[in-house]
Amino acid sequence: MANETIILDNPGINRALTRIAHEILECNKGTADVVLVGIRSGGAHLAAVLAGRVADIEGEQIPLGAIDVTMYRDDLGSRGSLPVGKTDIPFPLDGKKIILVDDVLYTGRTIRAAMDALIDIGRPQNIQLAVLIDRGHRELPIRPDYVGRNVPTSREEDIRVAFDDSNIPTEVSLIKP
Repeated sequence: MANETIILDNPGINRALTRIAHEILECNKGTADVVLVGIRSGGAHLAAVLAGRVADIEGEQIPLGAIDVTMYRDDLGSRGSLPVGKTDIPFPLDGKKIILVDDVLYTGRTIRAAMDALIDIGRPQNIQLAVLIDRGHRELPIRPDYVGRNVPTSREEDIRVAFDDSNIPTEVSLIKP
């Protein structure tokens, strides 16, 4: 039977996302040319929350998009049939500072797939990575620029980010076998 421990509750998630929003604004000296792109589905939900936080802090909406990386995955053949989601980026990426958002960073392979997909769409000025949880175990040389929380895990453990019906993150759990 699996053992589940809540490692971030709703207030903890809110503090982490508010801090990430402030760090994004500080690092990029405001919102000029900054866009948020969330990886479907958890990252897209978090990107929407971050966009709201940035608007609250800066008084300015920044462009928000979502990307599906299914067809860019390097394990597509071994995973069988995966549902393909929708990529929705209603703005040009050329010359933009893209903040790529995901819920949990693990091996880095999903992030690599997302970067490949973004480069196919346009040529950004740069791509920065924001994650709610970094659990380690990287297989590629990818590191986040903005982290809500570092949670060292074993490969047997799992991290689950729960969202409510409005796609607002409610808690993060560590699941041990």
